[in-house]
Amino acid sequence: MAWTAAAQTADQPIEKPVLTNNGKLLLVDYHCTGDDIHATGLSCTVEDPCPVFLELDWVEAVGNRIFLTGNIHTSTTTLASILLASEDAGKTWREPFDRMRAAGLDRIQFIDFENGWISGAVLHPLPRDPFLLVTSDGGQNWRMQPVFGEPQFGSIAQFSFSSHADGAMVIDRGRGSETGRYELYETPNAGETWMLRQSNDKPIQMKRVSGTGNADWRLRAEAVTKAYRVEHHMGDAWHSVAAFLVSLGACKPPEAPLPPPDAGAPEKPAPPRR
Repeated sequence: MAWTAAAQTADQPIEKPVLTNNGKLLLVDYHCTGDDIHATGLSCTVEDPCPVFLELDWVEAVGNRIFLTGNIHTSTTTLASILLASEDAGKTWREPFDRMRAAGLDRIQFIDFENGWISGAVLHPLPRDPFLLVTSDGGQNWRMQPVFGEPQFGSIAQFSFSSHADGAMVIDRGRGSETGRYELYETPNAGETWMLRQSNDKPIQMKRVSGTGNADWRLRAEAVTKAYRVEHHMGDAWHSVAAFLVSLGACKPPEAPLPPPDAGAPEKPAPPRR
């Protein structure tokens, strides 16, 4: 692989516990490290820590399995991507893929009960190095598949697979691109390689787009509880399946350990020998 920026994780990943849904608001575990502060250029201090928030962007359900994508961020900086999954209709939740520093995840598409894709990109300091997370076992395991073989600016605006192998996507290069802001790519081999088909300054509309989501599922930001609520439409009403707190605490550098009580005292001379 020619680049590894999106695959970076914390130096010593923390084992992420399974969240059990007992009807209360769920709190995703996050511990900010000195490396996180340095890598993202944050100016957090012990006296003035940076509040940290969860952002959920997408929900998809396949049978009893539910998937949520998003990121963890401060008010100015994206800290890490996050993928949450439940295999029991929302009773428990785990993270089936390691968080990626400075990255975010959004759209999800499953073409059957086994094969699925999630789009993502590194978001700090600018969107770059777009990639897909790919699963062939129903979301039990995911692998990262870069779109390009080397670092490039841009993010995935749309993508869609019509079969296990055939897919298309639109890359948004951002303003100022010399060849056109939007680029249409196609793949005949499940995303192993992508071929440029069209470039345009105006948005490109794909014939078939993953991104409409499952109409029976939605994410709703709830102002009263300050949480994202995952809801399922059954009958004539929406029913809450789980709710995740937006606030995850604060990011600040670790405090320096206090010196031992006698660390600054001069050493006493040894008594003379008799």
